[in-house]
Amino acid sequence: MNSRLILSGIVSFVFYFGWAYWANSADDIAQSVTLQAALVQGSYSGFVTLFFTFILEKVVNKYKTSYVSLAFVSPIICMFHSKTPQNIAIRQSFNNAINLSASYLNNKRVAGTLFAPIIPIFVQSILVITVNVINQTPNLALTVAPSIFFTALYAYTYMFALLKK
Repeated sequence: MNSRLILSGIVSFVFYFGWAYWANSADDIAQSVTLQAALVQGSYSGFVTLFFTFILEKVVNKYKTSYVSLAFVSPIICMFHSKTPQNIAIRQSFNNAINLSASYLNNKRVAGTLFAPIIPIFVQSILVITVNVINQTPNLALTVAPSIFFTALYAYTYMFALLKK
């Protein structure tokens, strides 16, 4: 494991431990509950950051030269079962719109790596909410919101830094 991964895990632990401690500090919340919430969130965030960063590096390295055409999907809004003039006109208009969009977007591509962080961000969001629900963290939304936001920000910032190398 490289030092960049370890440092990211330590920074994540310290930040989220402090955040969760602050978010769950109140007169009506026992100090032991506050400390437990901080330890759970800090430990979870440190571990997930290590794992997330490792996976992100692997995915970016694998897909850094891949591209996805913006016209690769032809969405099907509806299927028209009857052959009324209205349905035929709607279908023709829809097909014309798809054809026009496909010809316009034909040479426009985005890097496939832009999509790489989406699934890990979603998985991390579900996990951080689940871990804190199981822990019965008193201020759930305040505790996990920064984790979700900064995970997304971190993922894209880290990805662009890797691509710049």
